[in-house]
Amino acid sequence: MDKVEQIINWYVLSGVETFSSDEPVNILAVEKLPVEKGNPTPRPATSILAQSASEAFLNAKDICSKAQSLEQLRDMMEKFDGCSLKFSANSTVFGCGNHKAELMIVGEAPGADEDRLGKPFVGRSGKLLDKMLEAIGIERDKCFVSNILPWRPPGNRTPTDGEIAVCLPFLQKQIELVNPKIILMLGASAANALLNNSESISHLRGRTLQYDVDENHKYQALATFHPAYLLRSAGQKAKAWSDFLRLKEKLEKL
Repeated sequence: MDKVEQIINWYVLSGVETFSSDEPVNILAVEKLPVEKGNPTPRPATSILAQSASEAFLNAKDICSKAQSLEQLRDMMEKFDGCSLKFSANSTVFGCGNHKAELMIVGEAPGADEDRLGKPFVGRSGKLLDKMLEAIGIERDKCFVSNILPWRPPGNRTPTDGEIAVCLPFLQKQIELVNPKIILMLGASAANALLNNSESISHLRGRTLQYDVDENHKYQALATFHPAYLLRSAGQKAKAWSDFLRLKEKLEKL
């Protein structure tokens, strides 16, 4: 691998997906775009990106509406090219587990191990999740486990709102097809994406929430810390244990 290729790989892993220009530009010398009073003219690049994301979202939604099974949906997702994350990832990480599970677990995005193996929660976070489920008497293969995003963001960076919006229809369709009794959301990113809010995980956890796909598909939901966070912040494990006990209690009442 030569130096140029090493530099390009470094940029890709850091989340850089496009280059502005082949030639350097002095932004101080660039003429400002005209702005009408009360109606600012958006930057062309911003408009193009927003339009592209909007079209990809509508395309994903249309694709998902035609899926009659998880197998069909997985095949459709693997053929979908509307999210740029797909082109820097090694695998499309679709949800796995019991297709008729009462409990569905949703995280944010695949990590390096998940991207390599093509399955959700198989790294250190996944091993901790397995132990937490085992501690309340739940077998992992009795659940259905998925993520907001099916493709790993380069360098494990935080996904953009546009990336989440484009990929969300695929998760919503998974939820609809599995039709779980309860959804456990791991981490603020997963909870915020599903519930369409910006509340902290500390505020969301400990409460019974509701996630609505539409009028015909409404689900009980709980939120707790992501296992990756617990690996870094062991002091929060007691709160997570409380959340899992609440989850166990709710499942036993079904």
